[in-house]
Amino acid sequence: MPELAPLYLTTPIFYANDEPHVGHTYTLVVADTLARFWRARGRRVFVVTGIDEHGDKNAQVAAKHGVTPRAWVDRMSVAWQETWRAVGLSYDHFVRTTAAAHATFVRKVLADLHARGDIYFDQYTGLYCYGCERFYQERELDGGVCPDHRKPPVEIAEENYFFRMEKYQPEILRRLDTHPELVMPDGYRREVLALLREPIGDLCISRPKSRLTWGIDLPFDDRYVTYVWFDALFSYVSALDIAGVPGLWTAAHHLIAKDILKPHAIYWPAMLMAAGMPLYRQLQVHGYWNLAGGKMSKSLGNIIRPRDVDARYGMDALRYYLLRDKSYAGDADFSEEGLVARLNADLANGLGNLASRVLAMQQRYFRGVLQRLAPESVDLALRDAFAQARRDIDAHVGDFAFHRALEALWRALDHANKYVTETAPFALAKDESKLPRVGAVLHELCEALRVTAQLVEPFMPATARKLATYLNFPESRLVELDLAWGSAFATGHETGTPDPLFPRVES
Repeated sequence: MPELAPLYLTTPIFYANDEPHVGHTYTLVVADTLARFWRARGRRVFVVTGIDEHGDKNAQVAAKHGVTPRAWVDRMSVAWQETWRAVGLSYDHFVRTTAAAHATFVRKVLADLHARGDIYFDQYTGLYCYGCERFYQERELDGGVCPDHRKPPVEIAEENYFFRMEKYQPEILRRLDTHPELVMPDGYRREVLALLREPIGDLCISRPKSRLTWGIDLPFDDRYVTYVWFDALFSYVSALDIAGVPGLWTAAHHLIAKDILKPHAIYWPAMLMAAGMPLYRQLQVHGYWNLAGGKMSKSLGNIIRPRDVDARYGMDALRYYLLRDKSYAGDADFSEEGLVARLNADLANGLGNLASRVLAMQQRYFRGVLQRLAPESVDLALRDAFAQARRDIDAHVGDFAFHRALEALWRALDHANKYVTETAPFALAKDESKLPRVGAVLHELCEALRVTAQLVEPFMPATARKLATYLNFPESRLVELDLAWGSAFATGHETGTPDPLFPRVES
């Protein structure tokens, strides 16, 4: 098998104006799932997340809480990192855009662009949304209000510095035509192409200190600070320098929600071209997790916090629900009722019930000791079901169809539950002469649980670890995906006594 290319995965560098909610969690769950999936297949993966600490929004919320912007973002840095640690979401580097090394990187880029004439000074009047921290054109508004924050933008007239973004518009358009994989799924690429068929104008990249002091000073005019988007986007590159892995940039895949498509698909490529840097490899855009039909947003105050859901139902239940009940590109409505329904039907009744029945019978009839395999046609069909699940999962994860990947695994689990009914080991065990067949059936089912643990690990790592513990299968071997059926357990291997994987939740 040829060596897989490295993979550099980023989430957005999230605004530090409040603690994370389920919408942010979804993006990091996707990143964590992809990292686990590809590492198990021998691929080098580096994951970056973090917080965007400068700009109007953070300065305003700090003032509202009666603290300095620095004190506020320091608090938020702890809160975000502690949240991800508490719910078991891992990454390799956490960006703080207030880091001195990042500021040095941004100032050098700005100085180089200014020296080459790609930055100029001019008077500007525009419609500014403080929530988005960007200027809007009239045609981008929805009935005169920001489409995300549902507030009318404020007209601002001031002198500022501008980046000659429109200069790079033809090349961005050409790249999207010749490299359609640059923005995925394709519907979002077509959305960007539509924007690029109109003049995009140049990008205001400064804010006068007369109204905002919280930002990186421009290297060529200390009366101004850098626009927060110009600052934060370059953290995708500076993070690799800070982490000591600069060679990974050409493997960059950005995971973002659709509300920040324009900055990532237009501003960012233009900035990279101007700076003489290669473009990212791919922009993977996902839809929203809505709440009561509206976008979940810290600014709007309609949020669900991941630690609250974890405390009630467990993080793996949340991970399963987020990945199973929404296609990556589409929107979905978050509901506690929907999560509980998935937990009870798929996790408690499907996987949990199978594990409890199999391992309880293994203890009852053989004190946990696995018996010899003697496959019959019904057993081979079970093996085929899980082999097909492996093939389907590989294909679907490659297409970012996480809901389809989980459907594929649960089809195999449904097959296993039907296999229990069809082979009826609980009935055969009443006849002592048929105990060898009972032992063979239960060994097949323990293999099915072992394969399930390995296949489900990227999506539900805590569940995979529990299954491995119940089977007395070393956690370190969960990555051995090509382990042949029947070769995982040595002669005399003993399984353990399980606790319920997913207790049912009563309404």
